Amino acid sequence: MKSASSGRADFTQVVTMPAREGQSARNKTSSGSFEFVRPNRFKFIYKKPFEQSIVADGQTLWLYDVDLNQVTARKQAQVLGSTPAALIAAAPDLRALQADFTLTAMPDKDGLQWVEAKPKAKEGQLQAIRVGFRAADKVPELAALDILDSFGQRSVLTFSKVEVNPRMAADAFRFQPPKGADVIRQ
Repeated sequence: MKSASSGRADFTQVVTMPAREGQSARNKTSSGSFEFVRPNRFKFIYKKPFEQSIVADGQTLWLYDVDLNQVTARKQAQVLGSTPAALIAAAPDLRALQADFTLTAMPDKDGLQWVEAKPKAKEGQLQAIRVGFRAADKVPELAALDILDSFGQRSVLTFSKVEVNPRMAADAFRFQPPKGADVIRQ
C-alpha cells in the first residue's frame, strides 16, 4: 500500500483538560484546515474559536497568533522530533518514525484501524499518540489523532474532507510575517 506524500483536510480538535482540585474536567473545541507535503512541510490553520496559523516550511516552524499580532519562529529540526506533526506530516517513511517512536498496531475501533506511537524520548511532553486510519481506495486515509500528554490532557483531532496527494502550490508552505507583527525568534 502506497502512503500519501501530501494531503489536505479539515479538522476538529477537542482538548480535554483533566479535573483538578475544585474543578471538573473541561473541553475546548477548535477547528480549521490542515495540509502537508512530506517530508517536512505542513500547516494547520485554526479558524475557530481563534485564528492561528502553524506553518512548517522545511526550515522554520512559524506560529502566528492573529489576535496578538505575534509570530514565533523556531528552527523546525529542534521542535518536531516526537510530535504529532512528525507522525502525520514530517517523517518521510516508517523507518524515520521508528527513530523517535515505538509503533504498535492496536485493535480496530469505531470503524478505524489504529496505531499507537509512544515517544522514545522520556523527557518529552507526550505520553502517547494514537493514529486512526479509515480504509480508502488505495491509500489508508487519516481519520483521527488521539494525543495524551504528560499532564493528562487529551487532544482528539478528527479529519474530514480528506484529499490524498492533491496538487499543492509551490509556495503553499511559505510564511511571511504580516507587516507590523511582533516576530520572536527562538
